[in-house]
Amino acid sequence: MKFNLIKKESHIGARAGELITDHGKVNTPVFMPVGTLGTVKGVNPKELNEAVQSPMLLTNTYHLFLRPGTDILKSAGGIHRFINWDHPILSDSGGYQVFSLSQNRTLSREGAYFQSHIDGSKHQFTPENVVDIQRLIGADLIMAFDECTPYPCDYKSAKKSVELTHNWLTRGISRFKETFPQYDYNQSLFPIVQGSVYKDLRKDSASYIRDTEMEGYAIGGLSVGEPVNLMYEMVEVVNEILPEDRPRYLMGVGTPENILESIDRGIDMFDCVIPTRNGRNGMLFTKEGIINIKNLKWKDDFSPIEENGASYVDQYFSKAYLRHLTTAKEITAAQIATLHNLSFYKWLVNKAREQILKGSFQTWKKEMLEKLGLRL
Repeated sequence: MKFNLIKKESHIGARAGELITDHGKVNTPVFMPVGTLGTVKGVNPKELNEAVQSPMLLTNTYHLFLRPGTDILKSAGGIHRFINWDHPILSDSGGYQVFSLSQNRTLSREGAYFQSHIDGSKHQFTPENVVDIQRLIGADLIMAFDECTPYPCDYKSAKKSVELTHNWLTRGISRFKETFPQYDYNQSLFPIVQGSVYKDLRKDSASYIRDTEMEGYAIGGLSVGEPVNLMYEMVEVVNEILPEDRPRYLMGVGTPENILESIDRGIDMFDCVIPTRNGRNGMLFTKEGIINIKNLKWKDDFSPIEENGASYVDQYFSKAYLRHLTTAKEITAAQIATLHNLSFYKWLVNKAREQILKGSFQTWKKEMLEKLGLRL
């Protein structure tokens, strides 16, 4: 992997770059649709490629490990061939999913023991076997195994979690360096900064992770319930330390407003289920604000979903039609809304990049933030 920083406002300011993998180039900032099980819910890979033109996809190590399993993925030739996707893929480590199984997992310095949410079967994730699993999955960018703390989290617990994450990281990097890709392309390992909402812990973690000199860095443990001002503050603290010449990935974030504010603080990569999950529930993001398509006001509105929208679905379907499908609980409603929201998110980060290159990001961002949260 190679990352080229093309233009930046400052060390922790908005940046435009390009991330180059063996599966192609990705312009940054970039939003990655969440394809947990190798699919974005409601959208097949062909639509994702042609309608949304998504440059990169995120998959989930925990879920793919449980099903279809690494034997199937290896037999298929890796995740790209399994899902027929020719663009870059990032796999998370499964740390967040293990964190969410708080009633069914046990943590130790060795790793995490957990029960499957599917059938109750027992498994273990270690820093080493999480690397091995992601080698078999075959994503271009893979994440180190970490512990994600909840919010709120007391200082003592957060400090202990950071120490555990760093211990796991050292072991994970060793395993990564002593193993090789399973398929005919390279992989890159990203360490994850933790530390909850404590500045000193975030600084310590960012410094430790910077010193590993890996090809890219992720910021985890945010967007887990903390106030957004604390999230932005932690991003600033971390990005003051992480090097300029490597990509920075803010995991699990977020709303359009979150994304613009985080771009302004030096983040390059994002993923979140909000555009897909909210779309399936009738919430549409647009350049002028948010549409709840279930509202009665759209019943006889035959205008496009969004004038000059980012996808063909915006011009092809009316608000009235989409409302009809949504209230009738037709599967097509989820498909159309998901395509719209993902196309909007792609437009948002592409437009941000364009404004950064022009030197007008701050003015544009201010104008957009005044509209993005409005309820239409």
